[in-house]
Order: sequence, then structure tokens, then C-alpha cells
Amino acid sequence: MSGIHDFIDNEVKNNDVVLFMKGTPQFPQCGFSGQVVQILDYVGVDYKGINVLADADLRQGIKDYSNWPTIPQLYVKGEFIGGCDIVREMFQSGELKSHLEGQGIAVKGAA
Repeated sequence: MSGIHDFIDNEVKNNDVVLFMKGTPQFPQCGFSGQVVQILDYVGVDYKGINVLADADLRQGIKDYSNWPTIPQLYVKGEFIGGCDIVREMFQSGELKSHLEGQGIAVKGAA
């Protein structure tokens, strides 16, 4: 299991924005993952989507890594942000965009 932990740790630390999700950004395979993809696309941030459905160890490993029971999970600059509800609330309040910008991450929709 440590191999999965190392893989997750590497992805989280070497990509500014990472979304562990069911499916891919182009083809989300659950509604919650799809909502987070829509939000990230709307904000206009570059991110890496990782499909947890491709590997059962990864699907369980990300839950253990974050101590968070659900997927999707969003990480920004190595920090666990949250799942769909948290990301949606942060987006609606404007906090998500300001958090990304505060971390030095370019967002396209500078409105």
C-alpha cells in the first residue's frame, strides 16, 4: 500500500492543482466529480485529473491519504481542499478563485 501512498504524495506535491475523481475531466463518471470539473473549468484553472476508477488500490488509497471518505478530492499546492460540497461552496462565495490566486495559480476568468 505504501506504493499507492507514494504515488498520491508525488502527484499532490508535483502538480499545483490535482483532482482525484471518478472518470476523467473529459468524461466524469459520477455527478459529484462532474460538478467539480465544471467549476474548475469555469474558473479556468489548469489541473490534473486522476481517475480513481482505474485502480481499486488508488480509490481506497486516496481516502486513507486524506482521511476523507468520499471522492472527488481536490488538492491545491499539496493542500487538501475538500470534496464536491466544499469546492461548490468555495466557488459560490468566491473563495475558491481567491484561494487559487493567493497560491499563485493562474485563473482565466479574472472577472
